[in-house]
Parts: sequence; C-alpha cells; structure tokens
Amino acid sequence: QVQLVESGGGLVEAGGSLRLSCAASGRTFNTLSMAWFRQAPGKGREFVAAISRSGSSTYYADSVKGRFTISRENAKNTVYLQMNSLQPEDTAVYYCGASTRPITSSQGSLYDYWGQGTQVTVSS
Repeated sequence: QVQLVESGGGLVEAGGSLRLSCAASGRTFNTLSMAWFRQAPGKGREFVAAISRSGSSTYYADSVKGRFTISRENAKNTVYLQMNSLQPEDTAVYYCGASTRPITSSQGSLYDYWGQGTQVTVSS
C-alpha cells in the first residue's frame, strides 16, 4: 500500500509562488508514476501535471504550462510542484496521485493512490 502526504499549501497573493511537496512511502518510489491534480470548490478534479518514473518525461495542463513545474527526487521519495505567477483561479485543493503503471497521463482513473490534499488559496 502506498501512502502519499502533501504539504506546502497556503495563502499567497496573486503573482506569488508556492512549492508543493508530496512524500511517498510503501513502495519503491522509482516504480511510481506521479501527478498533481486539483479541485476547486464546486468543480470536478482537474489535471495539473504529471511526471514519469525517471523524471525524464513531464506533461502539463494548458492552464499551467509555463507557470508550474513538476519534478521529483527519487532519492527522497518526493515529487514537487513549483507554482509561479499564481492567479486566483489556481485556488483549489491540490492532490498528488501515484500510479504503478509506466505513464505520464492526465487521466485520473489511471492513478491508484491519492494523498489527502493541501489547500492553495490565491488572493487577488
């Protein structure tokens, strides 16, 4: 069983930055494909970014491309989401997901494990 714990959320002004972290345990980290999703109040879960097992391949939603960067440190069992130029529409609970499949995908159904989420609030 894989456990995922997100951290790093908070309140930030528009134009600011935050870095989210997701620490994984329970399985060798470099066998997991990872992703970030988010869910705003009253909306469905939305894909943000994904990264392959080795970190050599990444994939972003158009809404965050050029502003967010996903990365991972396999030695630390951690995936990160660096978020720059934050806007109020980025306000959401951010979740990390892990898949045992070798994917870099935006499909939430392909991820087997999820963290509890971390709140990001961007004020205007």
